[in-house]
Amino acid sequence: MAQLDTLDIVVLVVLLAGTVAYFTKGTYWAVQKDPYASSFANGNATKAGKSRNIIEKMEESGKNCVVFYGSQTGTAEDYASRLAKEGSSRFGLKTMTADLEEYDYENLDQFPNDKVAMFVLATYGEGEPTDNAVEFYEFFSGEEISFSEKADEQPLQSLKYVAFGLGNNTYEHYNSMVRNVSKYFDRLGAKRIGTAGEGDDGAGTMEEDFLAWKEPMWLALSDELNLEEREAIYEPVFEVTEKPELSADDDTVYLGEPNKSHLEGQSKGPYNAHNPYIAPISESKELFNDKSRNCLHMEIDVSGSNLSYTTGDHIAVWPTNAGKEVDRFLRITNHLDKRHTVIGVKGLDATAKVPFPSPTTYDAAIRYHMEICAPVSRQFVSQLAQFASTDAIKTEITKMGGDKDYFHEKVASKNFNIAQFLEWVSNGEPWEKVPFSLFIEALNKIQPRYYSISSSSLVSPNKITVTAVVESFEVPGAPHVVKGVTTNYLLALKQKQHGDAHPDPNGLDYAIMGPRNKYDGIHVPVHVRHSNFKLPSDPSKPVIMVGPGTGVAPFRAFVQERAQQAKNGENVGKTLLFFGCRRKSEDFMYEEEWKQWGADLGDNFELITAFSRDGPKKVYVQHKLKERAQEINELLEQKAYFYVCGDAAQMAREVNELMGTIISEKRGVAKSRAEEIVKGMRASNQYQEDVWS
Repeated sequence: MAQLDTLDIVVLVVLLAGTVAYFTKGTYWAVQKDPYASSFANGNATKAGKSRNIIEKMEESGKNCVVFYGSQTGTAEDYASRLAKEGSSRFGLKTMTADLEEYDYENLDQFPNDKVAMFVLATYGEGEPTDNAVEFYEFFSGEEISFSEKADEQPLQSLKYVAFGLGNNTYEHYNSMVRNVSKYFDRLGAKRIGTAGEGDDGAGTMEEDFLAWKEPMWLALSDELNLEEREAIYEPVFEVTEKPELSADDDTVYLGEPNKSHLEGQSKGPYNAHNPYIAPISESKELFNDKSRNCLHMEIDVSGSNLSYTTGDHIAVWPTNAGKEVDRFLRITNHLDKRHTVIGVKGLDATAKVPFPSPTTYDAAIRYHMEICAPVSRQFVSQLAQFASTDAIKTEITKMGGDKDYFHEKVASKNFNIAQFLEWVSNGEPWEKVPFSLFIEALNKIQPRYYSISSSSLVSPNKITVTAVVESFEVPGAPHVVKGVTTNYLLALKQKQHGDAHPDPNGLDYAIMGPRNKYDGIHVPVHVRHSNFKLPSDPSKPVIMVGPGTGVAPFRAFVQERAQQAKNGENVGKTLLFFGCRRKSEDFMYEEEWKQWGADLGDNFELITAFSRDGPKKVYVQHKLKERAQEINELLEQKAYFYVCGDAAQMAREVNELMGTIISEKRGVAKSRAEEIVKGMRASNQYQEDVWS
């Protein structure tokens, strides 16, 4: 037998270590002292030492129901948590929630038939999976799926599943995630319990769709698993412990920092949806000449962060709740005097995920982590009845929770957030009996808000521009004006940058200095989300853009980029931009820039404007499109790319319908055929949308 020399041994050891690393995914040596030190900093990649085997995880923790979620903005995750909570409290199920990207799926063919898997799946954009569901979706949509044991045509026969989808009917591929996943599962032999539910954000019925779906689902699941319903009594998921031995000044206490590296003042990348970059705002200005409204132009400096973007991407701004609403919440829940008391929060179950790091304070948790300004849900109202201070309040809340029409009349129509609702229903009397843990469970984790980037990465690779109208609207019959959480936060930053020593837009009182003054110097937490909303790779292709109001944001970037390409000597095709606003004198955004870029592009650029309130009749971009129908059709026949950005419910829907009409009339084809042509354009990315509800 040949002797092994030292080099041979070294090579073998390295190969062995690599093999162990591959098959164990680092299980044996990956020890993590602080769950927030890397899990937030590095995204939701496999957390050190954590098994990706969901069946193993369920067996170890004694669970018989897992609720997976594919979530982009946090709503699907919230619904998953609510299903898990309800399954436990009403039916005695041993439940857990699970992020889709944290587990493997090759072993679902071994899923025990006495357990159930629930899937709450949001559809993102044009029928795409959410970021955390990409690998899951690619696995099940692949042509050749390989499972761990069974190789027959229906390997998932032991899997019992429940499915609910979150979608927007203004998009062509409405709820495609839940529809496709259900189709794949059924084809593989899985047994669906009840119908696959579908919530519609476009119609504004998401919450009621969810509530209407889950009751018959629970009935079907009870029959399938022989469950017995019991009276739902609140059982906390989290333990909240006050820590008098700690002070809010202690450097181990989180005061709003998202993870340990931020707490220690050593923020480092990669920066993403779990780890923001604290970026300086290099420039900000007002775009409207209208004292009753604000529209912000902000340039955010990302140089040195390794954050990169390409034209058409989105920037995520991490908001802070307004001090006015934080104080309201603390007051009505009887925590005002304890706002700076340090608390520890931990899950009472090994699978419970605490949504923010602790120890922290009541104030910090509410200000930086809890979505206290969102409209209160009917399901949460139902949960609050047991904590009412009087029988009269309990009766009223019970009625609201059980009657959707009554709830809409009294609560939803007034756009109450949780603290406003509690104030209103109790006439300002504090709700002392509600456990703080219930608020942590029932309120979403505050989510970043996404804005279409209005700068070109070719022209401005290190500065990202945001164009945002500041949200403020009155609700008929409501005792308050609804203020956008993030846009008013940005307005406060803009005021500070322009010399206001105490910026306080609309009396909202934002803590713009951030935790421990870490945002001093006009900083904002951000990350970048990549988008499929892109210019054609060939700049000679003609483009048609429709962007009224702040829907023009990505088209500012598009035109800026094409103007630079023209200056660089490239052949740039026809560039048409349809822009609409109220009045030329008030809200004609970027008027001088369009002139400059028009000079750079020459005859290949044209800005077509619709000022809806400047004439005797209201004129919108849709009217201008009709006027240019012949040219639009000719450009489309030359394979022009067509883009729409803005309101999904009305403008984008009408533009889509109008495109079918234009093609039908100008090409002499039936309307049904024209609609098929438009669908084909969408499928080939010739027709792209960046829209919102």
